[in-house]
Amino acid sequence: MTTARPALDPELRELLADMPLMSRLNPEVLAQLRQLPSPPIEPLLEHRQVDRRELTVPAKDGAPIPLSVLSPASPANADRTTAAPCIYWIHGGGMVMGDRFSQIDIPLEWLDQFGAVVVSVDYRLAPEATGTVPVDDCYRGLLWVAEHAAELGIDPARIIVAGISAGGGLAAGVTLLARDLGNPAIAAQMLICPMLDHRNTTTSSRQYSGVPGVWTGEMNAFGWASVLGDLTDAEVCPYVSPALAEDLSGLPTTYIDTGSAEVFRDEDTDYATRIWAAGGQAELHVWAGGFHGFDALYPQAHISTTARRTRTDWLARLLELRRIAAPLTPADGDRP
Repeated sequence: MTTARPALDPELRELLADMPLMSRLNPEVLAQLRQLPSPPIEPLLEHRQVDRRELTVPAKDGAPIPLSVLSPASPANADRTTAAPCIYWIHGGGMVMGDRFSQIDIPLEWLDQFGAVVVSVDYRLAPEATGTVPVDDCYRGLLWVAEHAAELGIDPARIIVAGISAGGGLAAGVTLLARDLGNPAIAAQMLICPMLDHRNTTTSSRQYSGVPGVWTGEMNAFGWASVLGDLTDAEVCPYVSPALAEDLSGLPTTYIDTGSAEVFRDEDTDYATRIWAAGGQAELHVWAGGFHGFDALYPQAHISTTARRTRTDWLARLLELRRIAAPLTPADGDRP
């Protein structure tokens, strides 16, 4: 019996018709995909006034974690006294591919719009790195950024953790870690079509299995198997598979978006629902006819520009509320 699926947005369907699609990943295909060069970041920076800094910070086991720090350039004689918001960016790629420059055009829009400092992390990939290594790498990078906020010109009260696909899942895991360890403070998390649940058993997972696509149920199973290795379900950590977290209380305000025509639709909507049930604040958008990562692949499509603008509007409201609230904090001398 053919599984019914939500129809694709008509414009996206036309664009997708010219793209070669797969249904499965395996080690041989992954090796071929990894040989493809990453889109260069230089064309994205050449029309922007950006200071770029490349550095490494130590992982839990001492391995180097590369970070790219992209800051709005200030005139040489400028006296910049206002610390900037920070977008801590975690890239997608199923936890098996991609690098810190993947999908970097998305947070660069917020550098343009808000003068945000963008920090993008290069976590180690599966299957070479398994278990908690990728999420630990992301957490260590975030911790370093928070500890060096003054040096980087970052307002530590306005650090937003953001990621797409696997990066969205890692962003959720990092935010859970920061909550449970009590450090660092995170103002908000933005989870773009996040990869949250290793069980791969939702209705949307089944709807997008057995058919070619941008990211299918079979590809999702391969990605999770690569990062989990020999772990049993009982051994999987909620920081790795955030949908397993029993308690979603105490999280920062959250933005989640997904497409109606993609594998992660149901686990993403469930995560938002559970944040609400725990008394938290989440804004959820399910874009009708959107496939996985549609706005990253085809940013010029109407639905994509709408999705991107909606995220930016949400960030604008968040940052404005943070700016208004700032004078009321004890750190500014208003202790009772």
